[in-house]
Amino acid sequence: MRAEVQNTVAEIRKSLKLLAQRLDWDTAEHRLEEFDAMSEDPDLWNDPERAQKLMRERQALADAIETYKGISRELDDNIELIELGEAEDDKDVVTEAEAALKALREKAAQKELEALLDGEADANDTFLEINAGAGGTESCDWANMLARMYVRWAEAHGYKVELQAENPGEEAGIKSATYKISGHNAYGWLKSESGVHRLVRISPYDSAARRHTSFSSVWVYPVVDDNIEIEVNPADIRVDTYRSSGAGGQHVNTTDSAVRMTHIPTGIVVTSSEKSQHQNRDIAMKALKSRLYQMELERRTADIQAQHDAKGEAGWGNQIRSYVLQPYQMVKDLRTGVETSDTAGVLDGDLDQFMAATLALNVAGKSRAEARAED
Repeated sequence: MRAEVQNTVAEIRKSLKLLAQRLDWDTAEHRLEEFDAMSEDPDLWNDPERAQKLMRERQALADAIETYKGISRELDDNIELIELGEAEDDKDVVTEAEAALKALREKAAQKELEALLDGEADANDTFLEINAGAGGTESCDWANMLARMYVRWAEAHGYKVELQAENPGEEAGIKSATYKISGHNAYGWLKSESGVHRLVRISPYDSAARRHTSFSSVWVYPVVDDNIEIEVNPADIRVDTYRSSGAGGQHVNTTDSAVRMTHIPTGIVVTSSEKSQHQNRDIAMKALKSRLYQMELERRTADIQAQHDAKGEAGWGNQIRSYVLQPYQMVKDLRTGVETSDTAGVLDGDLDQFMAATLALNVAGKSRAEARAED
């Protein structure tokens, strides 16, 4: 077996070792049996929320076990094929198996990163909030481009996307938008996107075709499970209602149904503009509790708090990533140094390389190398 292939095998085995340690492999299958036994309890569904949470945890464990076994099987099978091909001097078999090992190395590294999503709320659904910075139409259009980028990313990864609130720009784009993105580890992956995003391009709104720089901010916070107690004093909340126009005509759904909820001590503002005012109050309260819970998480984690404090206004000096479309094509993450010239792909939702690099540096306060050394 060639030295390059041996190195690939060694990297896969290192990833498997970390996966096994994060999974606590010696007890994993026993814990799955316990989940199976609990799921067969006829009284389980008397408490639907508890039952759903248990089934999600069971499925996550089952998926993790199958992932570990699957990577192990593929590794053994391809090593065997290479040894067989070399013994029979069948270069095609060897080449095919070596290519499969390279793909398996990438898969194992990805699963290793996912295993590092061990933060308190990483597995939760998430809210993603986008706000245009100073700059009028340019920034509103940029905010709209970011919204499309994240929706494309989420849909490509099988997440459910729901628009919670949107404030359109005066001429184009959006001033702000909030999405709920649902699926396993949605918050864990997207939390690295919080910060200011900078765009440089020839403006389509400038008749002189000059180059413009625009800023928009992204903020990501977890959806709080209903069983987490977040106390909100009613006296600390101001609720405003306003008209919310729905699709279908100028006079359709123009009742005072939309809700804006302000948490006075923190200044947090959340909105919802569904048709039912009762539903909007419920959605806004859940979003507010999520924001308050996120603040508590930040207080517990110094690194995350420092990032939050440094977020600042959407402008120069605060950006985490630059998207340059003119005079050259480049997207660069300023925290990790990861960059690509495939700007169209990134704006179409190809964000995995940026998220993975940031996760490897920041998740659980450890770099990927530190996590490997610790385990």
